[in-house]
Formats: sequence, C-alpha cells, structure tokens
Amino acid sequence: MLGLEPMPERTPLHPVITGKIDAADFTVEKIYFQSMPHLYVTADLYLPKPLTGPAPAVLYLCGHTEVISNGVSYGNKTAYQHHGIWFARNGYVCMVVDTLQYGEILGHHRGTYDEGAWWWNSRGYTPASVETWNAIRALDYLDGRPEVDTNRIGVTGRSGGGAYSWFLAAVDDRVKVIAPVAGIGDLESYCVDGTVDDHCDCMFFVNTYRWDYPLLAALCAPRPLLLADTDADEYFPLHGVLHTRDMVKRIYDLYGASTNFGLVIAPGPHKDTQDVQVPVFRWFNIHLKHEDPAIDMAAVKMFTPQELKVFNTIPDDQINARIEYTFEPEARAPEIPATTGEWEAMKARWMRGLREKCFAGWVAEPPAGKAERAVPAIQRVSSRRVSGIVYDEYEIQSQTDVTLPVYVIRKAGAKPRRLVLQVADASFTNAWWDTGDQISPEIVQDIKADDTAYAIFFPRGIGPAGWSGGELRETQLRRRFMLVGQTLDGMRVWDICRAIAALKSMKPIGGAPLTVEASGSMGVNALYASLFAPGIDGLRLEHIPASQMEGPDYLNVLKILDIPEAAAMAAERCPLQLQSDETNGWEFLRAVADSPVGNVRLKWDN
Repeated sequence: MLGLEPMPERTPLHPVITGKIDAADFTVEKIYFQSMPHLYVTADLYLPKPLTGPAPAVLYLCGHTEVISNGVSYGNKTAYQHHGIWFARNGYVCMVVDTLQYGEILGHHRGTYDEGAWWWNSRGYTPASVETWNAIRALDYLDGRPEVDTNRIGVTGRSGGGAYSWFLAAVDDRVKVIAPVAGIGDLESYCVDGTVDDHCDCMFFVNTYRWDYPLLAALCAPRPLLLADTDADEYFPLHGVLHTRDMVKRIYDLYGASTNFGLVIAPGPHKDTQDVQVPVFRWFNIHLKHEDPAIDMAAVKMFTPQELKVFNTIPDDQINARIEYTFEPEARAPEIPATTGEWEAMKARWMRGLREKCFAGWVAEPPAGKAERAVPAIQRVSSRRVSGIVYDEYEIQSQTDVTLPVYVIRKAGAKPRRLVLQVADASFTNAWWDTGDQISPEIVQDIKADDTAYAIFFPRGIGPAGWSGGELRETQLRRRFMLVGQTLDGMRVWDICRAIAALKSMKPIGGAPLTVEASGSMGVNALYASLFAPGIDGLRLEHIPASQMEGPDYLNVLKILDIPEAAAMAAERCPLQLQSDETNGWEFLRAVADSPVGNVRLKWDN
C-alpha cells in the first residue's frame, strides 16, 4: 500500500559531501545522495565530538515547514536543525533529511489535495512511498558510515515526519526505536472529524486492504515505540491518538513488552515545543543508550538556513519535480494474445486484479462475490402519466444509507421491446425531472413509436444525488473515499451495477433487452460495471478517454490494465458501440477486435 511492491532496486547512492560546519562539540556535514538514479535527497548529518567509536544514530524526518526566500528553497531540514544539534551534542549521530515537498528541490505532496491529480490513485501512487523510500536509503547511507552503530538506530520526526517514522519502521527492521510526534491519527479523526481536509497526500498509504492506522503502528511491536502529541492538536485530535494507543498497547501486552510502549500528551496546539521534545530525547536515551540522565540541555538552533544548504546549483538531471510520473511502475502494455488460451488467461488475471486491488472496497452486502447478482431494495417514489407516457421515479438502495434515484419513462400499457439505461453525469441538472428540459424529443418519439423504455440513473454525487458545497467539498469527499479503501468513481461503478440489477427486476420493464448508455468519465464507469453486472445486452459509450490517466480514478487500476483492455473484455460480454475523441491509445482494442482469439463485438462510432 506504500507503493513499494516490488521494492525498488537499491542502486548506488553516489553520496557527495558539499561542505562542513565545525562547531565546538559537533560537526555538520552537508550531504546529498541519489535514492534512485537522479532522485536527489539532501540532508544535514550531525556528528558528535569527540567520537571514539560507533555511536547510536537517529534519523530525523521533517514535517511540512517551508523555508524559501527569494525563490530559493533551503529545505525543511534547516527548520528542524535544533533536533540534529541536540542529538549530536548528546552523543548521537543524527541525520536530518529533506522531504520531497519542501526540500531544496521542490516536489509534490498535494496531488489530490489541491492539484486535481486523481490519477495518483489509479497509479497506486502516494508521496508517502517516496518519503519512505528516501528514508530507507538514508538508513543505507548511515549503515556505511563508520561513526554509526548499526544495531542502535532510531527514527523520529513530527507531523509529516511523524507519519514517515511509522511508515519506515513498518517496512524496515533496522529501526530499533521509534518516536513519531504529532503524526498520529485514525480513520475516524481523518474522515469523521475531517482532519484529512488539512493533510496532504504524503500522510497516507493507498488503502487497498482497508486498514485503520493503529494497524500500521502495531507493526512497530515489540520494538520501543513512543507516541507523542499535544492535547489541542487540531490536525491529530486527542481521541484518535488515544484510540491508537489503546489498540497498539494490546499488541505490546501480548508480546509481554508493555514497557517498550509509551504515550506522552503535552499541553498545547500542533507545535514543536519542549514539552514534547524532552520525553522523546529521554526515550532514545533509555532505549538506545540505556541510560536516563536529566535532560538539562535545550534544543536550540545555531545556523542560518543559508549555512545548512547543500546545493549551490540544482542538478539538471533531477527527477524530484516529476517523480510521481515514474515512481510507480505501470502495467506493461499487453501483447496481443496469440491463442484463445492466452486471451482467457489474460482476462482472468485482469479480473482477479480488479477484484483484489481496485474494487475490493465494495460493500460486503450481500456477501462478497455475489454483490453484482443480488437485487437491491427498490421503492417507487412517484408516478405520473402524460399523453400516454408514464413517468416513474424510484429510489434504489445501493448500500446501507445510500439511496439513489432512477427515473423510468415508458409507454403506458405496453411491455417495452427494449430498455435503455442512461447513466447521468454532471451535465444533468438537478431540476431536469420536474421541467423535462433534458428529455429529448427523440426519446419521447422512441417511447411512443418503438416501444422503448428509458431509465435515467444518477450515481452518487450526481444531480439529485449530489452534494452541496461545490468543487472543494467534492474534493474533500473524494479523498475520504480513498482513505477507507475505495474511490468515488469506484463506488459509482458499484452503483451502476446495482441499478442494472434493480432495473432487471422491475415488473413494468424487467425482461426487456438492456442497453447502457453513458459519456465521458461516467462512460468509463459504465464500461467497468459491465464487467461485473450480468444481463447487459449492449453498451453505447461516447467521448471515452483512451487512458485512466485522464479518466475516472480507481485504486491501483493502472498497475493492472487500462481502458482499452477493459473495453476488449466488455465487448466480449455484449456488443460495444464506442466513440472516443482520441485516435491514439486504442491499438490493443483494435487488434483484439480484429483477432480470431476472442469474440469481441465492437463498433466504432465516429
């Protein structure tokens, strides 16, 4: 879920020391290394003086502090220098590492937060993966330093750095002691209290397996773990911290390691204060140095940001600013299957991936694996007859507490010869049903002359099923979906499956051949729904993008397949009439349609 499967190759670090600062009782080395080719990590390494042998080491991971002046970023490591200084003055090696967002080379943490990069979900990308990988490689660097006792390495950081401390400790057992500060939350505080609205994407893994965050913290057990925060932290509410404590404490108790787990709650807001710093310093003294002297030295800053800056010139070959495009490998473009057996195996692999990695967060009601075949609860809300045409409004229960409208228009007193389901998108206004201004004359003519019934379905977040609050509110809600292991569009695929099952069961229209129509991103949702919903007799999709990079987002989907592959599978299940504004990108679909290996029924609508 951190995007580190498979683990990237540990390529040479090519470390460079660009300068040194010699203080009375410690030295600072200004360092950069490459965590992968051309992905640069800048850091300051604080070394105690005198140093007669390998010393315990602390990796300090920074939070979101912007240190930029006149367009030059000095790195957030400069804002947290007082931690490195304190550790070095007390006998530790301490490496303070810049983050991607606020390092000397400015990258991105905020793709879904405020940049509209929903494709991050489809790629299975989170900047937490880069931060964790950079921290792993920082440990690799420390492992090679003769000043470091590699059996006594700890990690700490606050806010974002607190979260990265958890991530690192969860995946790398070289970390022996962990002390995340103010990076502690649970899904209730993120989603219900709404603190996710103030957090950028680096705070979260891609929640494929629907974990709550205490499970992440529990992966530290039984190593010494201190949770530290303040009682009025607006980003990490106290009840979320205490819930995490209660859950994780049980795991430490089961290990018989209760003394290895601690909690510190200091007074105050989300701020780096001595009340939080001192217990963390004690924790490392106790568990890395096995001593507990009085903390009589304050953590103080001694240098200007300019003094701690690593680069004189940003490397021209850096990929930090665009690492989100390459860090997560996409599924390789598939070969055209040469035999029916190859094609069947390919489809089975894709469908398994979709169920396990993309849509596993669908509701388990009815039992998982049968959801697409079960009939949801249906209630007729209103009915009226005008000039021989019946207008019925229904509500379909897509899941508990989620009811969605579907409007059925049919000829009175006649069993329809066919049924067309139109999946509404944002172009349908809330008032269309009352005014009828989006019921075209062609539809009315079809109903009267051709005995065609039409159903207009509104998935969640659309038209009458929409939310108030505008674009900002929709962004906030979409981010909550990902946190609980799904995406908004992933659940719209579910909604469409439920609507199809409901319509097939309705007495006035059930049994009529069903064609599904949709456009744009909603057309992609309908396409994927057709892979799971039985009983579709035709698909008519317009303005479909050729890649999920431009289309709706589903967790991890681009690690498995892209839209043309999904369309090839759909066109075997029912005839597909497809129109796209893009001519490129459809080569696989065209090739399979022309191949004898499958029964792809495809019509291009140009």
